[in-house]
Amino acid sequence: MTQAAIRAVLDQYVAAWQAGDVGAVIACYHDDFTLHYAGSNALSGTHVGKAAALGVLAEFSRRVPRQLVGIVSVMAGETRGAVIARERLGQGAAAIEVERVLVYAVADDRLAECWVYDGDQPAIDRLIGTA
Repeated sequence: MTQAAIRAVLDQYVAAWQAGDVGAVIACYHDDFTLHYAGSNALSGTHVGKAAALGVLAEFSRRVPRQLVGIVSVMAGETRGAVIARERLGQGAAAIEVERVLVYAVADDRLAECWVYDGDQPAIDRLIGTA
């Protein structure tokens, strides 16, 4: 893939995310999408296949209310792209804002693989929990 092709896929994904268009976000994922969650929490690990990855993303949102604060940066290279997003996670006084780095591989003009790196992994682990 070219840098421009990766950037175009990421721009489409970011636009859907910013618009809150869940259907369009889901359409950005490849059927073989694989999600890698770091940390030591109930959702940590590698989740293979679009259905499995979407299940984990839905469970994350169920456990941790979240709101996109903004997109800090979108970057693309010849083999990977990345989105740095700032999100508000949690509720009320317990809510935190954290930058999340989402590194993507792209195939067939869709997001094929994602590695999630959180700016405050211990806080994320506490919010998600272990069970």
